[in-house]
Amino acid sequence: MSREKQNLNSDRPGRLFYVMGPSGAGKDTLMAYARESLCEAPVIFAHRYITRPVELHGENHIHLSEAEFANRLQRGCFKFHWNSHGWSYGLGTEVDTWLNQGLNVVMNGSRGYFEQACQLHADLVAVLVTASESTLRERLLARGRESAAEIEERIGRASNFERLAAANLHRITNEASIEAGGEALINIFSEQEG
Repeated sequence: MSREKQNLNSDRPGRLFYVMGPSGAGKDTLMAYARESLCEAPVIFAHRYITRPVELHGENHIHLSEAEFANRLQRGCFKFHWNSHGWSYGLGTEVDTWLNQGLNVVMNGSRGYFEQACQLHADLVAVLVTASESTLRERLLARGRESAAEIEERIGRASNFERLAAANLHRITNEASIEAGGEALINIFSEQEG
């Protein structure tokens, strides 16, 4: 069945896909590939609300000031929220609306928040995008956002992902082409349907 022709079954809630990975693994690139490929499928890619300013080549997120974020948090507008690297991150309660309509929802998650997300949404499907240490270093250097010391700190934290364990965890080693990694991600979304 083609990606565009899949039927929406609103009698059954959709699945929540929690995609995570260390900096430089290419998680955002693979998600962008899948998003483009699945633009007519019953799959929603949830935007994150972040206090970090939008970057030209970065994640497609919605920027909120600290005050805006705090206001939404206080008023219960977030299904998930966490802090990382000095920024606040959130996903809105619209995620539940989409799931209840039978749509599958893909979210860009944090390793540090994963256990709490599982407690809030026990049947989420976890997807871990990884790459070798040398590939991570090469990609982080190429993007030019961090100092050499910051890059090494990020690579050091990447080992935390190797210890990750969950009942419904899928791993993608993103060392080949964007197409290969993107199709692997799409296949995970497809295998979990129905």
